[in-house]
Amino acid sequence: MKRLVLVRHGQSMWNLENRFTGWTDVDLTDRGVEEATEAAKLLKDAGFVFDQVYTSLLTRSIRTTWIILDNMDLMWVPLEKTWVLNERHYGALQGMDKKEVMQNYGEEQVQQWRRGFEVRPPELSKADPRHPMYDVRYSGLGDRLPNTESLHDTLDRVLEYWESTIRPKIEAGKQVMICAHGNSLRALMKYIENISDEDIAKVNMPTGIPLVYELDETMHAQKRYYLGDKRKVEAGINEVESQTKQKVAKEKEKQPEVK
Repeated sequence: MKRLVLVRHGQSMWNLENRFTGWTDVDLTDRGVEEATEAAKLLKDAGFVFDQVYTSLLTRSIRTTWIILDNMDLMWVPLEKTWVLNERHYGALQGMDKKEVMQNYGEEQVQQWRRGFEVRPPELSKADPRHPMYDVRYSGLGDRLPNTESLHDTLDRVLEYWESTIRPKIEAGKQVMICAHGNSLRALMKYIENISDEDIAKVNMPTGIPLVYELDETMHAQKRYYLGDKRKVEAGINEVESQTKQKVAKEKEKQPEVK
């Protein structure tokens, strides 16, 4: 049996502030550090020892990886960082408050930008200092750098790396962990589980909770499960799902007690 572990980075500062983050490089919150520490405990208690680990070039993912490996006494394990595992590029939306964007454009449009498989958010101008072309990490990538991305675009780059680099390691019997981002991991989940373009919109991944896949010979899922308390997993999934949901239920006003 071949296994693969996916971990979405712990809560970041912009997760907390409910902003579109994308390629913007923000760090973990204190809660994010705690989530990564707990992820390490869950993995260690489950008996995982990794041969190879992959992560993105973004701090929140790298730091989560470091915390997990440190707390598992696995800092010696080979770690490969690549921009290909970066979060989906959210274009001009990056840095914007999700609820404010929803108020300006409507919940349906924002849900399409967040979850539509083929829908790209508005492009980020190359003249904008937020564009990755001005970041030394991405020097030399030229036209490969996105101005915006759909989930389909993200899947294309992740899947190319999966086939060329990660899959051969797993097929060779290596125990692999990928610590990355909500959308780069959802893209891989779509492939591994053969999830339809429509159904992937309903998939939400909680921060900092390890997801274990048992894979068949074609590298597709036979079984999947999150480690840890099921209630925490459900709460984490619901938290991600609710980031751009309108709150329609209001707290009822308290009525004076009738004596």
